[in-house]
Amino acid sequence: MNSSLRRRAGSALIFGLAGFAGTAATAAEVVPQGVLQLSATATQEAPQDWMRLQLQVTREGADPVAVQSQLKQALDAALAEARKVAKPGQVELQTNGMSVSPRYGQKGTITGWQGRGELLVEGRDMAAISQLSGKFGSMTVGQISYSLSREAREKLEADVTAQAIARFRARAADQAKLFGYAGFELREVSVNSDASVESVQPSFRAKAMLAAAPMADGVPMPVEAGKGTVTTTVSGSVQLK
Repeated sequence: MNSSLRRRAGSALIFGLAGFAGTAATAAEVVPQGVLQLSATATQEAPQDWMRLQLQVTREGADPVAVQSQLKQALDAALAEARKVAKPGQVELQTNGMSVSPRYGQKGTITGWQGRGELLVEGRDMAAISQLSGKFGSMTVGQISYSLSREAREKLEADVTAQAIARFRARAADQAKLFGYAGFELREVSVNSDASVESVQPSFRAKAMLAAAPMADGVPMPVEAGKGTVTTTVSGSVQLK
């Protein structure tokens, strides 16, 4: 490279570095001023209005077809009783099917068959579900859970979100005044909700039934619903004006 070319390359390099420095300076100049980061949280709880009762039936025997037949008979009888009070949104029914599997002995040979069937009863009418639970003499209680219904949860989330947003705006206005500004303008914001709306609360009686003791005929399951909680956090940044 001759001296003339070297001078041109050097000039181009210097110009390039100067341009890069100018760009960096410009980027530094546009850093926003008077930007405040903050967050606000609101929490609210409501009575759980949805009950879910899981019922199960188990059978054992030497013949898998006979075991399956016994399971079906027990489930059909329970469904027939439950359909008498079934009503959308109040008392709803759902079967989880049946399963039959072999039982093995010490030598690895099949010594018998065991089967299991499940029926779910759920809804808002906890009193009816409680009364109904005492009419399934051939089934045992696997689990009792309580939660907020979809409608109750959506309403609770809407209320809590509105509270959190109001608190965020109020906090932003207060902080702006403390910093000597007249107001603020939203830059970016995010809304996050955390719901704890379901609880599993088997009573002493339900725990005893988990040991496969059949329910006493006519004795209702005690109702012990709690409360569901929804927490919403609004976080983001505002431009002080």
